[in-house]
Amino acid sequence: MPPSEAPNEQRASSAKQALRERVWDLLVETRAARFPGARGRIPNFVGAEAAARLLAESPAWRSASNLKSNPDAPQLPVRAAALEEGKVVFMAVPRLRTERPFLRLDPATLPVRPRQAASIGGSAKFGTPVPVGEMPRIDLIVCGSVAVDRSGIRIGKGGGFSDLEFALLREANLVDDSTVIATTVHPLQVLDDDLPETEHDFRVDLIVTPEEAIRVPSRRARARRPAGILWDHLDEARIDEIPVLAALRAGRDRRPR
Repeated sequence: MPPSEAPNEQRASSAKQALRERVWDLLVETRAARFPGARGRIPNFVGAEAAARLLAESPAWRSASNLKSNPDAPQLPVRAAALEEGKVVFMAVPRLRTERPFLRLDPATLPVRPRQAASIGGSAKFGTPVPVGEMPRIDLIVCGSVAVDRSGIRIGKGGGFSDLEFALLREANLVDDSTVIATTVHPLQVLDDDLPETEHDFRVDLIVTPEEAIRVPSRRARARRPAGILWDHLDEARIDEIPVLAALRAGRDRRPR
């Protein structure tokens, strides 16, 4: 039985989904969610622009030249601000479905305004596809979250791609334990619960709402940071549908034993 189907993983998966539903419902009921909505996604939220501005005041932001961000709507203001400040932004190709699984947005060469380039459609049109091997070291990761707690544990929308993207960068030594990981969320997404966590999950160092920046102590944020790809957490179908994983597995299989 693959670990993804093991009882502990199943329990964590069920608990995570219950928390997602709770947060999505809360955001909708309080009208804190905005287009394109909350359910089934990283929820866009009222105040996303203010959270982006507060993130831009952090030391991690100011010192970053290369930033990796998720493509979701609530982090659009983050991506646009990064480009406006001359930072190079990397976004994953949806579902990592190509051999060049990241898109590079370099503000020095973009033919359109930062906000247009930073959208999902804009990044697909104006971003340059790059393989992991041609990427620079990433100074700051910004991820989307459905829920997060003050110890840095986060819950995404359930696809597992943020974890895989981090693992790919870690495997290539483009990020390490010193890399700051931040998320921008609505205050209602910051829960007092101890959130469920699995071995392939990563924690965030910085939680930014429109009202506050919550800094997670490094020893807590990085206590469970995966050291790379956890192959025994991936089934054959997932590996086969992601070209970069299939190529890495082929390389591992060719190594002398």
